[in-house]
Amino acid sequence: MSHSAQHAAGNLRSIVNMLLAVMFFSLMDAVLKTLSTHYPPLQMACLRGATSLPLVLAWIQWRGGWHTLRQLRWSLHILRGCLGITMLALFTRGVSELPLSATYTLFFIAPLLITALSVLVLKEQVPKAHWWAIAVGFGGVLVALRPNGEDLQAGFITIGGAAILGAALCYAVAAVAGRLVSRTDSSESMILSGMAFMGLGGGLLAAPGWVPLSMDHAGLLLALAITGFLGQLTINEAFRHGQASAVAPFEYTALAWGVGLDWLVWQTLPEAHTWLGAAIIVGSGLYLVRREKRISEVHASAEHP
Repeated sequence: MSHSAQHAAGNLRSIVNMLLAVMFFSLMDAVLKTLSTHYPPLQMACLRGATSLPLVLAWIQWRGGWHTLRQLRWSLHILRGCLGITMLALFTRGVSELPLSATYTLFFIAPLLITALSVLVLKEQVPKAHWWAIAVGFGGVLVALRPNGEDLQAGFITIGGAAILGAALCYAVAAVAGRLVSRTDSSESMILSGMAFMGLGGGLLAAPGWVPLSMDHAGLLLALAITGFLGQLTINEAFRHGQASAVAPFEYTALAWGVGLDWLVWQTLPEAHTWLGAAIIVGSGLYLVRREKRISEVHASAEHP
């Protein structure tokens, strides 16, 4: 098989995994939104980690991956764990107020934040055009927030909207930390530490306001465990085999899932300004991906004339 054919096969496999990951995480978010009316945000962060932890342990045992846990950069794992708890608590707070479609629209700012943070933390070179795309993306967030001074409660300038933007920032910082830790540590260690910190750390923080679990929610908690675990596995596979520039655009299919679940479960549809803001944010994100792909192709052709 030629080098280009291998790339194409790897990309196709990764795209399928990304589509599956978006589906699983969207279903997980719908479960989070449903449970958020019964349990506080920090407790939901704990339940997200604790319910998936047995599945992660079984997966590591099945892979025979315990030896990969010997080398850990604890400072980065602790940072990612704290960010994970904060992100999920903020996300749960936001999704309890906003429709999934609006939540995803605001959260789509995360890839643009990752690009900006990569310059500051990883010292990556980002062309000037990328900064324009990031600025346009932030403009899209403002459109989605609809800061027009009229009927602010109808727009998304609420605690929920601010919580989602805070969650996106935590996700972006965690993603950059993940890039650093992945240079030396295994994917098993990254998944295990993330779920363990969320389950144990989130549980300690949630303990003072803990709400007893209801047996009526056993099915939802099982769904939370399975969708979260499968989402984590498939998104890892998505970026393992294919080029990030080919795979990343398919993250935006989350908006379709958000709209569909909003309509099926909660009988709501996005307002016009949400669609417009989403179009601007997604457009700027896709522009960044296309530019990145062109740059990588130029570098590849220069190295292999």
